[in-house]
Formats: sequence, C-alpha cells, structure tokens
Amino acid sequence: MATFRLQGSRVLAVTLTGDAVKAKNGSMVAYDGRMSFKKMTGGGDGLRGMVTRRLTGEQMEVMEVSGQGTCWFADRATEINLVRLTGEKLFVEASNLLCTEAGLRTGTSFTGLRGSASGNGLFTTTVEGTGQAALLSDGAAVVLRVTPQYPLCVDPGAYIAHQGNLQQHFQSGVTFRTFMGEGGGEAFQIRFEGDGLVYVQPSERRTVGGDL
Repeated sequence: MATFRLQGSRVLAVTLTGDAVKAKNGSMVAYDGRMSFKKMTGGGDGLRGMVTRRLTGEQMEVMEVSGQGTCWFADRATEINLVRLTGEKLFVEASNLLCTEAGLRTGTSFTGLRGSASGNGLFTTTVEGTGQAALLSDGAAVVLRVTPQYPLCVDPGAYIAHQGNLQQHFQSGVTFRTFMGEGGGEAFQIRFEGDGLVYVQPSERRTVGGDL
C-alpha cells in the first residue's frame, strides 16, 4: 500500500513497496529505489476515457509510477492537500489533481451548467474508492462544510473539488469586484446544496464567465 506524506506544503513524498500510484504527468521531481514510469492513455481510463475526455474537454495527462522506494511529486510550487476516501466519490478539477493511489478509480462526470476555468469544461474528473488523493491549490486550500440548512455559493475560479451528497447549480450573482465596477462581465457562482464538503483555494482563475 502506498504511503502519502507531505514534506512542507508543496512536496508530496510517496513510498511504494511494489505497488503503484497515478500522478500528473511530469510532476515527479525526485525518487530513490527502483521505479518505473509509464504514461497512461486517457487519464488512466483507457481508450474510452481518452475519447470521453476529448469530447468533454476535461484534460488530464497521467503517468503510472510503480516500484519500490520513495518518489517525490510537486507542481509549480503550488500547495498540496491530502484527501482520504473511504468508498465515496470526489469531484475535482483535472488541473487540481496531483496524485492518487492506483486502486482509486478515475472518470469524468457531467456537473451541470456552471462557470469553468480556462481549459476545463462542464465536466469534472471523479475519483472514487478507498485510498488517498493529493489535490493542488493556489495557496492553502480551505474546506467548507455544506448542510441542508446552510447551502454554499462558491466563485468558480476558486473551486477545487467537492465530495458528499451535494447538488450544484450554476447561477448568476454579484461579486465584490462587480459591485465596485471592476468586473469584466457577468458574474457567476456555483451554489451547493445538501450535505458534504467543498474545497476552495484563496485565489481565482480566469473563467469563461469573465472576471469573477
């Protein structure tokens, strides 16, 4: 079983004992021991996954790392956040997914009409099963709780991932920058309802909805 641990907040060390992990292509920065690296087709989902991702525009280039030893991963000095799954499904933007245990299943899911980051569409990568996943964020990620009594509205540019029994809706809204007359177009938000967790980063990407 692969062991994930953070070294600082921007480097992920994964110890392998004959098993494997799936990682963002090109994210390996160092390793010791005996390792092999194999580029995977379609984000690790084979031909069907490759076709689905091309149709949806959800880009995800993945490599499989296997062997014995320790491998270190990082991506442009961005923050890394560990998430442990116990049978549930995690929805995450492909650009924010760094590494998963090989036993976790990845796929693509339609998430409804919403603003989306450049390079991402109306589809989101899914990670499902039991094991650990490492997420990337521009700054330390914040985990926000959603309950039936307290829905949550999120700027699409700050959204990273979510898990739990959540429904999301795409809605127009007014942000602080729009209010101050600094917005570049119509503002949009993602509204989450139900029971679960939403991961956001303390910065905003440029989205198809304009400056949010």
